[in-house]
Amino acid sequence: MPRTGRPRAFNRDQAVVAAMLLFWEHGFESTSLAQLRAAMGDISAASFYAAFESKEALFREVVDQYISTYGQVSESFRDTSMTAKAAIEDGLRRSARMQTESSHPLGCLIVLSASTCSPELKHIMELLSKEREKVRGWQQACIERAIAHGELPASTDIPMLVTLFDTFLRGISSQARDGVPIEAIDAAITMLMSVWDALSEKT
Repeated sequence: MPRTGRPRAFNRDQAVVAAMLLFWEHGFESTSLAQLRAAMGDISAASFYAAFESKEALFREVVDQYISTYGQVSESFRDTSMTAKAAIEDGLRRSARMQTESSHPLGCLIVLSASTCSPELKHIMELLSKEREKVRGWQQACIERAIAHGELPASTDIPMLVTLFDTFLRGISSQARDGVPIEAIDAAITMLMSVWDALSEKT
């Protein structure tokens, strides 16, 4: 029986991973359709749109792929099997290790891929902002759990502590891109956690 239709010249899952690495390295706006098509095996524009509909639709799929793989380091903030302090510290250290690994672009895709966008791409920035807000929510829940379990005093300034840890977490991206070694970032996390220790002494 004769074959009908043209077989795809690329593996879709591999294509999404290739796109993820490009967006991670160059950001959403700076990554061109030509770069994406080349990374997917020099496919035609028609094949690209048939597979992914648009660059923005592909990016949303990439964000989901990143969160379900590399972004899993943030799941530590939700791990109730550990003490709240251990969960915060583990999340920071795992994130630091992931963001400084040389096997993929440095930093965090959710932080870097839309740090600056044209006004018409505001919705892309909002997409990533919502993902970052989700992680802040996990950090807040972790700190609230610490207060409920007596690890931190009831007088703890929760918004301040969330801002402290999340600012550090997001700052790892620029440190990683600047070549700051994991050992230095890890030492900084140890120092940062001394803030938690100082607060816990007030309980």
